Amino acid sequence: MLTAALGTLGRHATLVMAGGVFLGLLLPDAARLLRPLLAPAILFMLALTMVRTDWPALVHRVRRPGPALAAIAWLLLVSAPLMLLLASPFAPAPDIAVMLVLFASAPPIVSSAAITLLLRLEPPLALIAGTVATLLVPLTMPPVALLLLGLELDVALGEFMLRLGWLIGGAVVAAAVLRRWLGPRRLAERAEQIDGLIVAGMIVFAIAVMDGVTAQILADPAGVAAIVALAFAANLSFQALGAVAFLPLGRRAALTVGLMSGNRNMGLVLAALGASASPSFVLFVAAAQFPIYLLPALQRRFYPALLAGRD
Repeated sequence: MLTAALGTLGRHATLVMAGGVFLGLLLPDAARLLRPLLAPAILFMLALTMVRTDWPALVHRVRRPGPALAAIAWLLLVSAPLMLLLASPFAPAPDIAVMLVLFASAPPIVSSAAITLLLRLEPPLALIAGTVATLLVPLTMPPVALLLLGLELDVALGEFMLRLGWLIGGAVVAAAVLRRWLGPRRLAERAEQIDGLIVAGMIVFAIAVMDGVTAQILADPAGVAAIVALAFAANLSFQALGAVAFLPLGRRAALTVGLMSGNRNMGLVLAALGASASPSFVLFVAAAQFPIYLLPALQRRFYPALLAGRD
């Protein structure tokens, strides 16, 4: 029964994600109970995504590294200064500026490749760029967000880099051990169930990150609505910017980079910040899950028509 349930989660990921994001709001006690699992859920999803990565085949497929390298540079180095440039005319408050720049310097969500597969985009590009960006982010995010852009957080630069490194390094080691233990045959046989486990991890994270949000909605509905609107604006605008910037590569590749550009792994940043994260930043991370979990179900309906034309 468990195997069948995980397979169902893997097959119906977009619908399950769309419904799962509201569970934390409807079940505040469950959100409070699962809150300690925020960081473990991120590590769990990272490790399983890397378990699903066929590294030899991936290396073999990198015959044209140019698009992937360009996407990585866009995600980790270009997006954050561009976000600050676009936001500066609106004179955002310092805490809003921190949110937006950390959003734009974060790597793509770990399920980017799975979502591109569901949307019939380019999973290899998402897998290569997303994986490498995640591995490099401990080296790029702190200098870009905290030094080059002059932002300050309640955590030292070295400590922030170390926390990110431990999270990502732990996922890499866990994935290597699991891949060796399972072997190629069992990995191929259990691919759908592993995808289901990743979706389950996303649901646990979505519930846990909503801890306290229901109370905030009741106390300040307009303020929470403004943060949710900001999260949607950041996601959609960077999906559009990424797609336009990479349109010369063709529609599929452009929309793939756009998807990664708008769907950033803010949970990884939250896990690295730990207790140093401000309440407003925690709320923004929670709000950022709504476009991540809801938009793929909509995109799955209209992307086929968008892709039907010539590149």
